[in-house]
Amino acid sequence: MSTSDDLKTAFAGESQANQKYLAYADKAGRDGFPMIGRLFRAIAAAETVHARNHFRAMDAVKSTLDNLTDARNGEHYEFTEMYPPMVAEAETEGNKRAARSMHGAMEVEKIHYELYGKAIEAANAGRDLPDLKVRICPVCGHTIVGDAPDKCPICGCPGAKYVEIS
Repeated sequence: MSTSDDLKTAFAGESQANQKYLAYADKAGRDGFPMIGRLFRAIAAAETVHARNHFRAMDAVKSTLDNLTDARNGEHYEFTEMYPPMVAEAETEGNKRAARSMHGAMEVEKIHYELYGKAIEAANAGRDLPDLKVRICPVCGHTIVGDAPDKCPICGCPGAKYVEIS
């Protein structure tokens, strides 16, 4: 292993720990342990610091245009190569919950791909995107610019539950 490989492994581990601890924090809150939830959120934030430090040490943050292109390519990979066989495997195994989760993510990645494409066009023209209201579905991550739909087109969640991202 090289230091580069170690940084990639550490970045992945810290990123996963962050998300896992945020999920644990939500559960602790629902279970009536708000301070345990706070502890999980605090440590999740520290894991984010570690992940970003490792990412910077990898010299992985480039120009905005390079970053947009990398992000768009990643979204394309997810909905064309990564998720289709995963969804098929989950369906073959009869794991409906996993299939639904992965299928929803795959559909949302297509939207992300298109949104990054618009951002690339703007950056290539030397301008930022216009002031956006961006909202996401809290169930599947459906992402929309503008007002939320009456219900999510991917999972059916009521549009009133969409979260605006600032």
